[in-house]
Amino acid sequence: MNRDFTLKVYKNLLASFISAGYSFQTYHEFTEQPQNKVILLRHDVDARKEHSLQFAKIQYENGIKGTYYFRMVPQSFNKRIIREIASMGHEIGYHYEDMDFAKGDVDKAYELAKKHLAQLRDVAEVKTICMHGSPHSQYDNKEVWKKYDYRNLGIIAEPYFDLDFSKVLYLTDTGRRWDGEHLSIRDKEPRGAGNLNNVFQSLSERFSFRCTQDIISACNSGKLPNQIMFNFHPQRWSDNPLKWTQELVFQNMKNVIKWGVVKLQ
Repeated sequence: MNRDFTLKVYKNLLASFISAGYSFQTYHEFTEQPQNKVILLRHDVDARKEHSLQFAKIQYENGIKGTYYFRMVPQSFNKRIIREIASMGHEIGYHYEDMDFAKGDVDKAYELAKKHLAQLRDVAEVKTICMHGSPHSQYDNKEVWKKYDYRNLGIIAEPYFDLDFSKVLYLTDTGRRWDGEHLSIRDKEPRGAGNLNNVFQSLSERFSFRCTQDIISACNSGKLPNQIMFNFHPQRWSDNPLKWTQELVFQNMKNVIKWGVVKLQ
């Protein structure tokens, strides 16, 4: 049985996009001047930050740029790694979780956001942000923007608010699978109040993939839409059999817990 979520599989995925004639943009670039046939490679650096550096190097070797969102916690934030990724032309963004840090205090969360952005901007330019789902927390980190405006902090976009999901297919490896929206507490397309794109027909209702090879096959047969944002969690991807197995077991345990939380919502 071929293992999914390996760097070999990831390289094959990128190769299929290149062969199909897709271009690649950072989220910042797409926000300002979107290309017609384009892949957005978004990476939520939740843990095992060295894996994100591996992704960045693979992309750089293929002339590709992506966007990397870093948390302000030790398992994610590392100045050396952030600088090295930025030096390859990749975009650096803030993976914020300040409502969680502030235990739901909106004013404190905003002050923390300003502080953390300043710390990250000491390392690299930051123009976009993206919320961290914080699945074990009762707080939704996006709630801070009901009172405050991230544009006042020099931020031009946040995908859960500013990406038009009626035009851009959103695919995430949340749950260590590509069809794991039912296992996701917050990492999903925004719906209802608070979403700037309240009325849309979700592209994800028309495209569903279980494994990475399904996406590669669809790409090779020309069945993918022209604009896609991928959300990768690089800690899930490894060629090392031990790390791969550890992540598989850990994620399966998390999925059971998350399934229970989603059912109770």
